[in-house]
Amino acid sequence: MNNREISRRDNSGELDLPTFETAILGEIEALGLPSEDILVPVRQRVGVLNQMGDVLEPVDAAARSKSAYLSKFMAAVAAGLFDAALNYLWDETVSSVRAKAAAYDLNYFFDQAAPPGSELRSKLHGPDDMRLIDDQKLLLAANRIGLVSDLGLQQLDLVRYMRNHASAAHPNHVTLRAPQLVGYLDACINEVINLPLAPSVLQVRLLLTKIKAAPIEQSTAAVTGGGFEEMPREQADNLALGLFGIYTRPGADTYVLENIRLLLPYLWEHVSEEARKQFGTKARGFGVNQQADESALANEFLESVGGQSYLPDDLRIPAIDAALDAVLAAHHSWSNFAAEGPPVRELGRLVGDEPKVPRAIQEKYATVLVYVFLTNGSGASWSADPVYRELIGKFTTRESAFALNSITNRAVANRLHSSLAKEKFKELLAILNLKVVSGARRDLYDALVAWPEADLDEAPTAPKIRRLLSEARRVKSTTRLIG
Repeated sequence: MNNREISRRDNSGELDLPTFETAILGEIEALGLPSEDILVPVRQRVGVLNQMGDVLEPVDAAARSKSAYLSKFMAAVAAGLFDAALNYLWDETVSSVRAKAAAYDLNYFFDQAAPPGSELRSKLHGPDDMRLIDDQKLLLAANRIGLVSDLGLQQLDLVRYMRNHASAAHPNHVTLRAPQLVGYLDACINEVINLPLAPSVLQVRLLLTKIKAAPIEQSTAAVTGGGFEEMPREQADNLALGLFGIYTRPGADTYVLENIRLLLPYLWEHVSEEARKQFGTKARGFGVNQQADESALANEFLESVGGQSYLPDDLRIPAIDAALDAVLAAHHSWSNFAAEGPPVRELGRLVGDEPKVPRAIQEKYATVLVYVFLTNGSGASWSADPVYRELIGKFTTRESAFALNSITNRAVANRLHSSLAKEKFKELLAILNLKVVSGARRDLYDALVAWPEADLDEAPTAPKIRRLLSEARRVKSTTRLIG
């Protein structure tokens, strides 16, 4: 437009909108069709067209040459069809978002728009599949990545609303005015079509390219990981989701998975708790959909950062159960002093830094830990005892109750014939001190604390202890796993 004004009159040599309006309305009337309130007044059209040059100025020539919907927008404005113009503006905006997403990293974008493991995500492979993502999901995913600004998302929400209620997309009787239409055009241009990528957004794109290009050295991973400290929390969440999507997509090169495992520990500390929980939910989704390969990769992804505690209970129970069995097997092995360390550390990773043990397996968890903590009578495992202390120290009140109840477990009771086990049981009680608070359980606890250490092997069958156990046991003990 070169900022020149469009005249309403033919003597300027430019577009004569009044003459065009008279002609087209005459044809409409000649066909017996309604002509009232069909076209926007000429002065409104001129108001929009005269501002087109200024609004489009930030858009470079290459981008303009591909903006066919903006051409249609302008033609619809000139014709007096603002409702159609708004529809074309929306189409241009959506097309721009799709093009930006494809140029950025298509699979990363798809993982933001449709969670890995979902039915929709399984259908998204190439640029043509963008049409399967509805406009709202498209814009939200683009905003998460940084292809649409926060302000732009809010403004586009209004544009989308008006497109649905005042454009040619749906029947309506709403009249759009020139200032509104120019404002919508300006928002779409500046907050979407011509929006530059923020440094953190460029950093993510560069990182995704690097991960897929070649193996990364540990030193490079450390330098890259240092940059995550400056990354906004939401961007860190999105990047972690993108890496999860890459990792759980079967067929990825081995070095790509190794690159992610190198980088993920640096990123994980900046990922929000809510996002971490979502990975566990997505892992469960793979299992529900019987996607065995994806499920195994999801578990491996979480394992690389000690995040197995974020798996849902139905996935964690079998894993914790197997880990407890592995601890017992190591404890019973001939080289248990060294052998117990690895499986109990794995158990610790499964339950998490702030242990979250599913209720269905809390009794076994508490009983096994008491049993191995008491030792086999020959000495404490130097590789495992500190971890046992740590895990017992994090028992919940319910787990602490099971720990007290375990004195009636046959295997635990048999251990108490050892002088070392008696000493360790007293240590156990000291660790549990602040965790046993209810009246009946506290009475049991106090009775065991007062019981002479030398005679602890008699406590499980003593009438007083059995009576106190009966009073304190609110949850029936069903453990039969080690005795």
